[in-house]
Amino acid sequence: MRESLLMTKPCLLALMMLASGGGGCNQSAPPAPAPPPVAAQYPALPTHAQGKLKTAKIWLGAEQMDAELALNPIEQQTGMMFRTNLEEQAGMLFVFSFPQRASFWMKNCPLPLSAAYIDPEGVILEIHDLQPQNTNTVEAATDRVQYVLETSQGWFARHNVTTGAVIRTERGSLSDSFQQDR
Repeated sequence: MRESLLMTKPCLLALMMLASGGGGCNQSAPPAPAPPPVAAQYPALPTHAQGKLKTAKIWLGAEQMDAELALNPIEQQTGMMFRTNLEEQAGMLFVFSFPQRASFWMKNCPLPLSAAYIDPEGVILEIHDLQPQNTNTVEAATDRVQYVLETSQGWFARHNVTTGAVIRTERGSLSDSFQQDR
């Protein structure tokens, strides 16, 4: 769909230029701007692991986990990058200000992880396995993701936590726990 729209826009522009008398033989169209290099798209990629973040106890059904909280853009961008170990009952919960179509990758992450994409009510919508160092993004199927929980790969399967499970904290629902703080 995006490709067909992109292909149509230059054709329409050329037709409009011809119709307005701006399409003479001696005129050349300005060159299209080059896409920004990857480094410009991510100008401050982290170069080392971040220290341990603030944690919260979370429950996924009967399962308890200590989750580090990635609450701001720098913590979220760095995430689990450069980390070399993760305890079985530990994870990282990414808390976004609003629901969105989450997209995660594994740049500079040597650990195999699983990620649960979670809606504003704390319901797990999707669970994805993420491969170490893979720079292909894993995009959510919906734009309703407000939280993402990363765990060691296979954690959800090992603990019988599936889509539809509700996550809560010691303070209650995820929205009660985090949205009033923002």
